[in-house]
Amino acid sequence: MRIHHLNCGCMCPIGGALFDGRSSGPTACLVCHCLLIETDDGLVLVDTGFGVDDVRRPDRLSGLFRTMNNIKLDRRYTALGEVERLGFSAADVRHIVLTHLDFDHAGGLSDFPHARVHVMADELQSAEHAQGFVGKRRYRPDQWASTTEWRTYRADGETWMGFPAVRDLQGLPADILFIPLAGHTAGHAGVAVRTDGRWLLHAGDAYFFHGEVHGSERTCPPGMRAYQDMMNVDKDARLANQVRLRALANDPSAEVTVFCSHDAGELHILGGQPAEESVLARH
Repeated sequence: MRIHHLNCGCMCPIGGALFDGRSSGPTACLVCHCLLIETDDGLVLVDTGFGVDDVRRPDRLSGLFRTMNNIKLDRRYTALGEVERLGFSAADVRHIVLTHLDFDHAGGLSDFPHARVHVMADELQSAEHAQGFVGKRRYRPDQWASTTEWRTYRADGETWMGFPAVRDLQGLPADILFIPLAGHTAGHAGVAVRTDGRWLLHAGDAYFFHGEVHGSERTCPPGMRAYQDMMNVDKDARLANQVRLRALANDPSAEVTVFCSHDAGELHILGGQPAEESVLARH
C-alpha cells in the first residue's frame, strides 16, 4: 500500500505559540492531517478534513468554531482538492475511515457520496443525538447528509500493541485497523496502518500537540490545553490514552510512528504539505 499524507484544512487561531508552541506571530498554524491510502481495491481516506461545500457555504460550520479557530477555507485544502492534486478523482475513493465526526474531520464526506464510511458505533450515535452547547456545534449533520454506506463497529477482538483494536473492517485490507481512543469524543478512535513492515498510527484528536506524546513528559501550550478541555467528553479517558500513546511512541522496538490531526510540524516531517507557505517558514 502506498500512503500519502494530506492537509485538508487550515486553522489559524489567535494566540500564536499559546496554541501551537511555535509561531512567532499573533496567529497559530494548525492543519487537518489526513491519509490517502492506495490499495488494490481503490483509494481509502482516513478522515476528510473540511469539504468543498464548507468552502462554498461556510455557514455549514458553527459560527463559534469558525471564529474561535479562525478557519481559512480554501478548496486546495480539502480532501477532494488533495485527491485531485495527486491525479485521482472522487470516484476513485472507495472507503473513508473516520477517527470521529467533528466538523473538521467529516466535512469532506459530502464530496464522496458513494464511498463506504467506517466509524465507531458510539461515535455515530453521539453525532446523530448531539447534546449540549459544544455537542450541537461540533457535529454538523449537513456534512454527512448524503452518506448512505455506513459501516459501524464496536471495540472488541484481538488487541494491537496492548490497545483494544477492531480488525477486519468490511472491504478493507487487514492492515488497516481501528484503535479505540475515547475521550475527545465518545466514539473517538485512532487508525493503524501497516506498510513496509512498520505501523503508522493516526491518533486523530487523542492529542493536539506533539509534546503531549513525543517525549518523556507531557507538554502542551496553555491555549491548546484549554481548547482540548473544552472539547473532551471524558478528560480522564483522554489523558489516560495519552499516557499509553506516549509509551508506545517512545518505544523504538514497537516500530510505530504516532501522529495526530492538527500538529503542522508532524505533517511536515511525514511529507505532507502544510496549508500556507507561512507554515513552512515557521517550521
